[in-house]
Amino acid sequence: MLQIREGVPARNCQGMTRRSALKAGFLGLSGLGLPDILRLRAQGATARKDTAVILLWLDGGPSQLETYDPKPDAPSEYRGPYGTIATNVPGIRISDMLPNHARHADKMVFVRSVHHDTGDHFAGAHWMLTGRFGSTTASPTPKFPSVGSFTAKLRGPNQPGLPAYVGLPSAQSVYLFPGYQGSAYLGPAYNPFDVDREVRYLPANSKVKIGRPRCLENLTQAQPGRFESRLHLNAQFDKIRRDLDRSGTMESLDRYQLEAVDMILSGRARNAFDLDKEDPRLADRYGTGPWGRYTLMARRLVEAGVTFVTVDMPHWDDHSNIKEGHGYKLPHVDQAVGALLEDLDVRGMLDRVLVVVMGEFGRTPKINTGQPGIPIPGRDHWGAACSVLLAGGGLKTGQIVGATNARAEYPVERPLTPADLLATVYHVLGIDHSLTFPDFAGRPIPILDECRPITEIL
Repeated sequence: MLQIREGVPARNCQGMTRRSALKAGFLGLSGLGLPDILRLRAQGATARKDTAVILLWLDGGPSQLETYDPKPDAPSEYRGPYGTIATNVPGIRISDMLPNHARHADKMVFVRSVHHDTGDHFAGAHWMLTGRFGSTTASPTPKFPSVGSFTAKLRGPNQPGLPAYVGLPSAQSVYLFPGYQGSAYLGPAYNPFDVDREVRYLPANSKVKIGRPRCLENLTQAQPGRFESRLHLNAQFDKIRRDLDRSGTMESLDRYQLEAVDMILSGRARNAFDLDKEDPRLADRYGTGPWGRYTLMARRLVEAGVTFVTVDMPHWDDHSNIKEGHGYKLPHVDQAVGALLEDLDVRGMLDRVLVVVMGEFGRTPKINTGQPGIPIPGRDHWGAACSVLLAGGGLKTGQIVGATNARAEYPVERPLTPADLLATVYHVLGIDHSLTFPDFAGRPIPILDECRPITEIL
């Protein structure tokens, strides 16, 4: 995350003028400034490809039966409170809570057979976001870099003047920021750029207005005079360093400083983050709540040139009362996904933008009797069968991959691991998942191993 706020550090873009930003520096985690971050990213960047990913992260674990793998013929204690709906692809039926998905099923792949067999939130989230088993409740520290962080290192942004990897409003997993969406041993240069870490973890029905990000507001309200003493001192150091350096290093440093400022303050970046520039009629198609608004912002970002965007859609850990828990969230996801796919299609972007919808695991197929204080039936953690949605990205869409048994308990066709899933994402991004990088101990570790992309959809 980047920390560019006056005063107490905050992991979102907060208030400096262009001149102040250039001279004062953008301090980040571990003392890294944004120019340092951009330099590191340039060193790790590979050949350009213009594909992008939007990850809608359903933190807490959505139920496969209430979403993409309903079982209408299962006994009542398994099938749940909702029915099914036909999609625009003959033979594919999904939860009747997802009518907008049903209208765009021809653009989608419903992956029904992902499994990692753990019900641990930390282990499941780490596995789904990195492709590797690592962290657990007992040891929650991130062990491996996320798919977004590897994307930032190996692809960089699709267009200059923008970050490669953005979290909306901020990237998180299991209440950890950025948690398993972070860079681990790649270093802080490849953590996500978070738009807002003060207003965060927003529920679907939050009334918080999501419009022009506060980072943009603060940039227009900054007071340059408060930095004058520090600017004068930094200017003196700059002169000394230039006098001492005759190798061209300072010239290179200046280039990265300017790129850092442009990333935050340029017209391209400011316009991409500014939802107030959207046609209100189009914006309302996504929904007026935070999940819809940030999904719209994600489209604006990938259109402008960001390569990987994650949208936080939290609070899916419903152990009781499916209707009150999943029931109010599903329409928000459905509206946002439907609007996003339609918008990408109209703009001619659907083949180069991959949309991924997933959480850390599924939910227990057999409904429980509730939990202490809420004795209303619900579902618990279940890693033996997870459903994931892939859409766009140039995939062969309009199909189902894999199948679970009659009660959605475990895969019976085409079992897939989180690594297989992420290998498919890396394929779309043009990243070789066999590349190795030194871990915390200096050992070369491949991005993924023991996996294959889902070839039938490529």
